[in-house]
Amino acid sequence: MRRLDGQDYAAYQSLRGRYAFAEFELAIERVPKDPYAPPGTGVFRVVAPRASTGLTAADSRGERRAVAVRDHFARRFAAAVRAIGAGRRGTGHSGVIAIPEPGPAVLDRTSVRLDEHALEVRCFIGLPARGRRIHASSAETMLFDELPSIAHAALAADTLDRAGLDRHVHAVEDAHALRDQLAPKGLVAFVADGAVLPRAGGTDPAPLRGEGVVPFAAPEELRTTLVAPHAGSVTGMGVRAGVTLLVGGGFHGKSTLLSALAEGVYDHALGDGRERCVCVREAMTVRAAPGRAITATDVSAFIGVLPDGRDGSALTTPNASGSTSQAAAVAEAIEAGARVLLVDEDTSATNFLVRDARMQRLVPGREEPITVLLDRVRELHDALGVSTILAMGGSGDYFEVADHVIQLLDYRPHEVTARAREIASELPSARVPETRRPLAAPAERTLVGGGLDPVNEHGHHSVRALTARRIAIGRGRIDLDDVEQILEPAQAQAIAFALKRLSRRLDGHRTLRSALDTATAEIARDGLDVLDPIHGGGLAGFRGLELAAALNRVRELGV
Repeated sequence: MRRLDGQDYAAYQSLRGRYAFAEFELAIERVPKDPYAPPGTGVFRVVAPRASTGLTAADSRGERRAVAVRDHFARRFAAAVRAIGAGRRGTGHSGVIAIPEPGPAVLDRTSVRLDEHALEVRCFIGLPARGRRIHASSAETMLFDELPSIAHAALAADTLDRAGLDRHVHAVEDAHALRDQLAPKGLVAFVADGAVLPRAGGTDPAPLRGEGVVPFAAPEELRTTLVAPHAGSVTGMGVRAGVTLLVGGGFHGKSTLLSALAEGVYDHALGDGRERCVCVREAMTVRAAPGRAITATDVSAFIGVLPDGRDGSALTTPNASGSTSQAAAVAEAIEAGARVLLVDEDTSATNFLVRDARMQRLVPGREEPITVLLDRVRELHDALGVSTILAMGGSGDYFEVADHVIQLLDYRPHEVTARAREIASELPSARVPETRRPLAAPAERTLVGGGLDPVNEHGHHSVRALTARRIAIGRGRIDLDDVEQILEPAQAQAIAFALKRLSRRLDGHRTLRSALDTATAEIARDGLDVLDPIHGGGLAGFRGLELAAALNRVRELGV
């Protein structure tokens, strides 16, 4: 390395190989040719013998336990980097040692690999430069001082908190067991007593702390007991299948509870506060997204023939309105296999949710092509088996179609279904349902892969996540701002790679659902590494529902 000092940055390529350190082996497989290159273009592996880590054979027994153990070591390595690494020094990414930062969800992660022989951390090492010239002394400090200290702190047996690892794994196994009990009990979600649902801030996913925090406590009428393998009997609020309203004044916790249910499709790390807040895996948040593209989506359950003559049975638009985009989100979620829709009034198009009697009187139904969710939400469950959980503070018209009404008051839930029905009886709505035909499942579409060309403007293949909610494929961009259940950039990166893999198989003979089923089955069988030919370590698990959402937001999608 000292001989390379001052040479062009590309000379770092000569370092590729495997190097034996005292406690680990460092494999340098790919080195960026430029200090400004994205981290994903480098592949570095820190490989510790399994015997030196303190792990036992039982720690990788079963997929769920193995995922939790790997997630735990990803968090340990990230924490060690924060504590020991000196960070960026020099130009570009010089001096950076990093792996994708784990968020509150426990996910299948490719940043850590575990087998019977070794524990491998796939990280990025930004070899230092001044301008585009190698800065060897800084690189020497990184590789011979910082990296061994980080590896020891994160991977060595004498630094392993065995009890902490067990608690992390047990929390994941308990959440998994709670989720498995939902459907047999007629539930779609469960929130344990004592859960802390509020977050520290809009961009901070950590739990809110302090004297004012209100731990969750189930109303007696909805109290349910489930059994977890480690925690034993767990009491909390069960949310039953059907139509559930979360009502209450502003700032009392409706959206907070709904958000916790949305993220409850994933297991959570110990200390998150929502470890025992679970939702069925097939739950999908649907919201308005004005300006998004829609391609041949069957929104006829909600939108008939538009004034310009377009038919809602196969609607295509490059610039959807709020109501149209939300209708499409519902239809697309159902087409992709969603069993529960999560809807927040705050992020919805008002004219998609409800049309009151006065507006019906002024604007007759024959002049309004939109059938509101209020007139379909009952059918969604009764005809299609799709439940809805709706946070609603502005319209009592939903009282008449709800199975359950839960009022949030100072973050405390109260069962108020009977009172809501009394009010609906005392003050009957004068509105008239405006369905034009019985509800049917949205028509399935076959895909041909248009809009997924991975070649960028420079003639290179480029598929990457720009953020957790924005993907670049070739020259195209996919905006996922309204897909709220993508929580980390590593998930978006995995979805981007999955789209590239799918694009080669969409030949006009596969329905969207069959394409999703094939993709998720391959990942379940072969692991997330099947998506990434260089096995760079930058991916995290996602659901078929998020992959479908990304597909549906591809402009110029071939259908």
